[in-house]
Amino acid sequence: MEKTLAIIKPDAVRAGAIGNILARIEKEGFRIAAMKMIYMTKAQAKGFYYVHKGKDFFEDLTDFMSSGPCITLILEADNAIDRWREVMGKTDPAIAAEGTLRKLYGANIQNNATHGSDATDTAAFETAYFFNALEGV
Repeated sequence: MEKTLAIIKPDAVRAGAIGNILARIEKEGFRIAAMKMIYMTKAQAKGFYYVHKGKDFFEDLTDFMSSGPCITLILEADNAIDRWREVMGKTDPAIAAEGTLRKLYGANIQNNATHGSDATDTAAFETAYFFNALEGV
């Protein structure tokens, strides 16, 4: 069983899409190992997205991610990282495949409804960033 981090971003939370996204997660066969609603501070968002520091979108991204509550989840499944990325769709909703979460709920490349880890090492960092051992890591 592989673990990955998933985030329902502030835009999707504001739009009332939490229930639909959670239903899709379960329909796709993921096990939700941990889940909580958080409100990231700007500093926490900067820590989470530290790999993008210095890029032109870093400040806007961290402003957005600290603009409202998010739902953070640890998902488990065989090949969870790749499967979750497939369910989310491409980062830019304009080019994401029909039926993907980002196509359904995303507005643009930044406000794209969901986040998912892109590799096992980032999944380990990201799950530990939001969850401690008692919460599912």
